[in-house]
Amino acid sequence: MSVDDRQAPGRSHLDVTPADATDRGPGRIRGVLGWLDERTSVARVVRAGMRKVFPDHWSFLLGEVALFCFVILVLTGTYLTLFYVPSASEVTYQGPYAPMAGTQVSAAYDSVLRISFETKAGLLMRQIHHWTALAFVGVVILHLCRVFFTGAFRRPREVNWIIGFTLLVLAIALGFTGYSLPDDLLSGTGARIAYSAALSIPLIGPWLASLAFGGEFPTSAFISRFYVLHIMLLPGLVIVLITGHIALLVLQKHTQYRGGPAREDNVVGRAFWPGQAFLSSGLFFLTAAICSLLGAFFQINPVWLFGPFDAAVVSSPAQPDWYVGWLDGALRIFPSFEPTILGITIPSPFIPGIVIPGVLFTIVALWPFIEARITGDDRAHHILDRLWEHPLRTATGVAILTFFAVLTLAGGNDVLAFQFGFDVEFLTRLFRWLAVLLPIAAWIVTYRLCRGRLREGDHPSPPIAGHAVARTPDGGFEEIHE
Repeated sequence: MSVDDRQAPGRSHLDVTPADATDRGPGRIRGVLGWLDERTSVARVVRAGMRKVFPDHWSFLLGEVALFCFVILVLTGTYLTLFYVPSASEVTYQGPYAPMAGTQVSAAYDSVLRISFETKAGLLMRQIHHWTALAFVGVVILHLCRVFFTGAFRRPREVNWIIGFTLLVLAIALGFTGYSLPDDLLSGTGARIAYSAALSIPLIGPWLASLAFGGEFPTSAFISRFYVLHIMLLPGLVIVLITGHIALLVLQKHTQYRGGPAREDNVVGRAFWPGQAFLSSGLFFLTAAICSLLGAFFQINPVWLFGPFDAAVVSSPAQPDWYVGWLDGALRIFPSFEPTILGITIPSPFIPGIVIPGVLFTIVALWPFIEARITGDDRAHHILDRLWEHPLRTATGVAILTFFAVLTLAGGNDVLAFQFGFDVEFLTRLFRWLAVLLPIAAWIVTYRLCRGRLREGDHPSPPIAGHAVARTPDGGFEEIHE
């Protein structure tokens, strides 16, 4: 067979036949991958990652949903930053929203109105961003609850628990700083509450509040400072911690629920590739679709109805987003109490706004070490507990959740009073008692239920009598009599 090496008119030496492409394409790819692997040794890491086994239980997907929410927040937030103006300078609104025409507003508020009414897909992006922020904090809390109640934080995963809890705090901070950026009347009221809580800290409060808000509230600097926190510092910290969280998850063996072939020394589930990869991809698009549907059909945070921030005006009812409603509730129901210690007067917001949440957050963050100290159990654990198998842990978690739930409801005492015809003072006193009694009752009831379930496990009920059947050669079934 002869080969004509002469170049045909209109063809270059780079042109190849389909057969040549079939032969050389994979070879070229392998060559590039081989070149990369020689210099990075990445193939071994990739192969190990592909073989990483993930337990096949829906609750392990909560962490992935939280990650996907953060990705959606970054994408929609990037779009919004192209049009948002982080400035408190006064401008005259001259946009299409007629009720605000000619009103003196901040440049930040003006830009949010223009995003909502003039920027293409601006209102949709704003609402997707806001709904996703609410979902992000909620899913992080659910993920932490799953880890807490199943004991997944025990050795050797204490560091990952602290990272996860820090991510919750950062998620709340991200939500609050973003919630404050529109500079409307509702968000401005929330910023003033946060300023008052920071100001109440003895000795360092005034300096801390001045640093965060740029002076005595209201200031023209706090919007630009919150903007830097919201789009740079806090997301950067979240990315670093998520990376560390995932790295530890890969390095450590995954936890799993008891049952079947699951043991302390193995992981039963699906490999990352292809099963888990396709499942996670579908879950990402499902999460994005749900957030998009919420943003498209359910209005949230209509700042044009609230009006621009005015330090002399407070709207009522005025409730913040749900994840900081507990702080508002604590400040509403806590008695006006200002003790003087060593000549220093402690402002009334300090105990409900700083001390109580600080103590509870510290207990939750350090719980792996507290539990290990109480139980004396310092062994490595890879099999998860059932809810009733650790009554002290389960009862404490339920009590803390109950306490925060009561405070969150107390943050809407004015709305509840209006809707049901109660007196606000009556609801305030009621929530004071509920904040004390309900967590205690929840702890006692949960503890006793768990102890009772444990006793049932120690003395299992006899099996229910049944009938044995066998398959016949013709495909039917017949009862076996012994």
